[in-house]
Amino acid sequence: MTRTIVVIGGSSGIGHAIARGFAQQGNDPHGTDNGKAHVIATGIEPVAPAGFAEDILEFQTLDVANTEVVQAFFSTLDQLDVLVNCAGIIRRNGAEFTASGFEQVIDINLTGTLRCCEAAKPLLSQSRGCIINTASMLTFFGSAFSPAYSASKGGIGQLTKSLASAWAPDGIRVNAIAPGWIKTDLTAALEKNSERSAQIIARTPMQRWGTPDDLVGPALFLASDQAGFVTGSILPVDGGFSAN
Repeated sequence: MTRTIVVIGGSSGIGHAIARGFAQQGNDPHGTDNGKAHVIATGIEPVAPAGFAEDILEFQTLDVANTEVVQAFFSTLDQLDVLVNCAGIIRRNGAEFTASGFEQVIDINLTGTLRCCEAAKPLLSQSRGCIINTASMLTFFGSAFSPAYSASKGGIGQLTKSLASAWAPDGIRVNAIAPGWIKTDLTAALEKNSERSAQIIARTPMQRWGTPDDLVGPALFLASDQAGFVTGSILPVDGGFSAN
C-alpha cells in the first residue's frame, strides 16, 4: 500500500522536516509504518530550494492565498491519505497591528489552512484519511508583539476542533500539533538575541530550543493507525513551555 501525503508549506522549517519524516518512514524496510509513502511538499517558491531532498520528496509550487490555485492543485491528485498544513507567515516591526498586515497573516495562516482542508476533503473522505494542522503555543495565550499570528493560531485551534466534529462522519480525523520555540527562519532573530533566548530557555522545563525534527514523531503518530481514535486534539510540542 502506498499512501499519498501532502505537506503544505513543506519546503522549509517544520514542514520540510515533517515531509522528510513521512518519506523516510515510508521507505524504511524495517519500519513499522502504514506502508510506502508518496510525499508531496509544497512551497511558495517557483522551484525547490537548495537541500530540499528531491530524491525522496516531490516539490510543487502552491500559493495558499489563492482559492482557485488551491482547488486546482488538489484536483490533480488521484489519492490523498494525509494532509499536513504548515504554511504560515509572521510580520515584524508592528506590521500586524495594521489592518493590512493583520489581514495578510490571517489570510495565509488561517484561511489558507481552511482552503486546503476544504479542497482536500473529497479525497480524504475516499481514503478515510486525516489532517494535521499547525497550531502554536500562541493558540493558548496571546502575544504582545504578534497579534495577527497569535489570532491566526488561536483560530487554528478552533478550526481543528470544528472540522474534527463536522467531518468525523466522513471518516476524516483532524488534529493539530502546537510547536513551542523551534529553531526556524521565523525565529532566527529571536534566537540570536541572547537575553530573550535565555528567557525562553529559562521558562522551558526541558531547557532548550526545539528543532523541526522534534515535530516529526508527533506528526507521524497523529497520522498513524495508533491514533485511530484521536481527533480534535491539539498536541503541544514545546518542551513544557505552556505547562508553566
